[in-house]
Amino acid sequence: MAAPGDARRWQLLLLLLAGLTHGTSAVFVVKNGNGTACIMADFSATFLMNYDTKSGSKNLTLDLPSDAEVLNTSSCGKENTSDPSLMIAFGRGHTLTLNFTRNATRYGVQMLSFVYNLSDTDVFPNASSKGLKTVESTTDIRADIDKKYRCVSSNQIHMNNITITLRDATIQAYLSNNNFSKEETHCKQDDISPTISPPSPKPTTRPPPSPVPENPSVVKYNVSGSNGTCLLANMGIQLNITYEKNDNTTVTRVFNINPNDTKASGSCTSHSVVLELRGGVVTLLVFSFGMNASSSRFFLQEIQLNTTLPDAREPTFKAVNSSLRALQATVGNSYRCNAEESIQVTKVFSVNVFQVWVQAFKVEGDKFGSVEECQLDENNMLIPIAVGGALAGLVLVVLIAYLIGRKRSHAGYQTI
Repeated sequence: MAAPGDARRWQLLLLLLAGLTHGTSAVFVVKNGNGTACIMADFSATFLMNYDTKSGSKNLTLDLPSDAEVLNTSSCGKENTSDPSLMIAFGRGHTLTLNFTRNATRYGVQMLSFVYNLSDTDVFPNASSKGLKTVESTTDIRADIDKKYRCVSSNQIHMNNITITLRDATIQAYLSNNNFSKEETHCKQDDISPTISPPSPKPTTRPPPSPVPENPSVVKYNVSGSNGTCLLANMGIQLNITYEKNDNTTVTRVFNINPNDTKASGSCTSHSVVLELRGGVVTLLVFSFGMNASSSRFFLQEIQLNTTLPDAREPTFKAVNSSLRALQATVGNSYRCNAEESIQVTKVFSVNVFQVWVQAFKVEGDKFGSVEECQLDENNMLIPIAVGGALAGLVLVVLIAYLIGRKRSHAGYQTI
């Protein structure tokens, strides 16, 4: 069986190859009952996937083929009832869906979902399981109303064991003239700093940074199922969110999870352990733990956040990452880290955990098992050991020098 590092290198290699050889761009159109286009999308897509076989996990890359079709279940949506959606089908039961939402000034792909069919032996040979699987994620695909979204660069969306890469994308929903608009909103990936330095600007007054709150309180969380406790967790939780305000300035806010106004719940299955927090500064904060059966290790696999930012240009803030590999330990043991640990969820959202001690899936007697320390704590322990070793070495050198000097001194007084 390949080591975790080897598997990671293979994934990076597959991503590189996918960037060099990717599928042909295709145009997809959704029309209403009158034959008027409401959604148009022109992009190429590559799927980097990992699935289980009887001989272990396997990586593959799959391009969106040129014969992919728009399903009749795609919709232009109905005002105040349903949102527009583009559903693209290809192969034997594979479906890529773009779900759109809008506000007064902007629209975007709120959710990107992918349904793949493990029974397709041409794509998934020797798959250990069969049937349809679904993964989904929020995206940063957004544009101004009556403008097309344009992104020449690669845009990667991570979904659990799948990474979807969109390239050379032109997407527009809520069309007003039956075709792509001439004006466009560029993606962040295409933003390039100018190579020529502009004239020195006049000094401007920057808004003061947001005050950083004190470290959050360490809270005990417990999730139980039909077979008993499946999660024990002690930790303080702090959220870091970067967003654009109504005045077009960008700020980073820090929020502590307060146990006094937050309710915790969760669920247990044989493959997933979920902790959900609601109230206070968050509408919903989810920590999902997964397990690698082959290595018998659990890990924090997904963090999802839904919250409201009253002073933001887009007040509803949502973020999710389903491909994390944090807080890892052997099943039956616990993971512990006294140092502050930062988990990057998306480019604009991260979670800091303080004095974390967690154990998922196998918990005996509602008590933490043997502790596996984090690397940060091990590094902190090495510092005093190194200093102590250096001091001991210095003392030893001084003692040896003293003894040599004393021996020479006695030698000068020998009787003739």
